[in-house]
Order: sequence, then structure tokens, then C-alpha cells
Amino acid sequence: MSGLRYVYAVCRPFGTPLSAQLTGVAGVPPKQLTHHGLVAVVGHVPEEDFAERPLRAHLEDLDWLGATARAHQNVIDALTVVTSPLPLRLATVFLDDSGVRTMMEQREDAFLRTLDRLDGRVEWGVKVYAESPEASESTESREASETTESSEDPDSRPAPSPAKPVSGRDYLRQRRGQHRAHEEKWERAEEFSRRLHETLSGYAEETRIHAPQNAVLSHAPGRNVLNAAYLVPRSESEAFVELVDRTKDDSPGLRVELTGPWAAYSFSGEDS
Repeated sequence: MSGLRYVYAVCRPFGTPLSAQLTGVAGVPPKQLTHHGLVAVVGHVPEEDFAERPLRAHLEDLDWLGATARAHQNVIDALTVVTSPLPLRLATVFLDDSGVRTMMEQREDAFLRTLDRLDGRVEWGVKVYAESPEASESTESREASETTESSEDPDSRPAPSPAKPVSGRDYLRQRRGQHRAHEEKWERAEEFSRRLHETLSGYAEETRIHAPQNAVLSHAPGRNVLNAAYLVPRSESEAFVELVDRTKDDSPGLRVELTGPWAAYSFSGEDS
């Protein structure tokens, strides 16, 4: 088959076949390309999309990029079920099978070391979000208002009295109080996250603390206080998940999110 070679991952040889219905990038089923003690999982992709110039243009197209990333991830997820893959970067492309084998030859020792380190392990992601004080106050005020309105007879409610003017001194005092409350909330969130990370690290062989997610890009509500990845043996994964689940209601105003199991993206650097 003509076309370029798209490489998803490198792994040890594995006996369990991938699903015959599995397709990857460009709708093409992945295949295995063996070299010495390594297997590259590859797919054929068209030059008109994946040669250097069109690929550069496609990477600026968010719709195309999203569809390609999902197809890439489908293959990685399927591999994670049957082995411990070393995922390669999105849109890793070579001219032909010979180019892929040359890459495997050049990096063989590093690949083998990393695969030994990842064998039998998966990545779990844990994020902690703190609800903003403004959102919390708004929610509480709205709930209180709705409760009052539903419990009172509209005809029996007194007419609202004029608001009392607030002096400059009172206003500054209120603002200082709000600022202290906000700071205390973030401090509690950070302390909760620190303790959670220490506890979860006891189940993990390696950990990575990533930069907090940008709320504008992630669209996740609240402030991201912890964004961590944990390399966990498959045998310990059930206990790890149960531990995270037990912490979810430990601190009001905080949200704990667990994702995985993933291929060990955060721990696949060959110099880790």
C-alpha cells in the first residue's frame, strides 16, 4: 500500500490481537511493524494530508486536528488494553517502513529502557478544582432567595426598605473581609490538594505535577488547584481509584476529577 507511515506507538511484541474493527488516522486499521525486540504500531496515511507542507497547514485547522487526535487516541486506548505502549507524538510520520525501522534501530536502547519502566503500569490523572468564592456566594444567595420566595405568601411579604448607604470605611472593611475569605479558601484548597497528592503518591511509582489548566481553554468550571499524573501498577489501580473516590466529598467547595487509565504519556520521556 502506498502512502506515508504514521506511527502511533512503540511496544514489546504482544500476543493479543487488536480488534479487526479498529481504525486509526485516515480511517485505516493499524498494523504491526517488527524490528528486533520492538513493535511499531503504524498506519498508512495519504501524502496529500501528511506530507510536510499540508500537515503544517492541517495543524492550524482545529477541526482536522481534533478528529486526528481522536483517531490517534483510539489506537492508543486499544493498545493500552493489551500491552503497555510507549505512545509517540501526534502526527509522527515517516516516508516508508524502512524509515520507521531506522528510527527504531537508532533509538532501540532508549525504547527498551522506557518500556521496561512502563511495563505493567498505567497513568491516572487527578485534578482538583476550587469553586470561586463569587460563584459560591452567588449560588448560596440564589438558593436562599428561592427558598424564601417559595415559603412566603407573596401578598404577606413586606415592601422592601431602602438600602442603607455604606460609608467608605465600611466598604473598605467589607472588601478586606472578602479578600481574607478568598485567600483562606484558596489556602484550604491548596492544603487539601497537597495532602491528597501525598496520599496518592504512596500508590504510584512515579508522579508528575503539570501546570494548572487554563479555564478558558478547558472550559472546566472553577480554579484548577491540582493537575497531577500518577504512574500506577495495574495491580494497584483498583485501590488507587477507590482512594480517589473516597476523597471526593471530603472538602466542600472542591471538585476532584479522576481520568484514566491511560497509556503513560506523562512518563514516556526516555530520560525520565
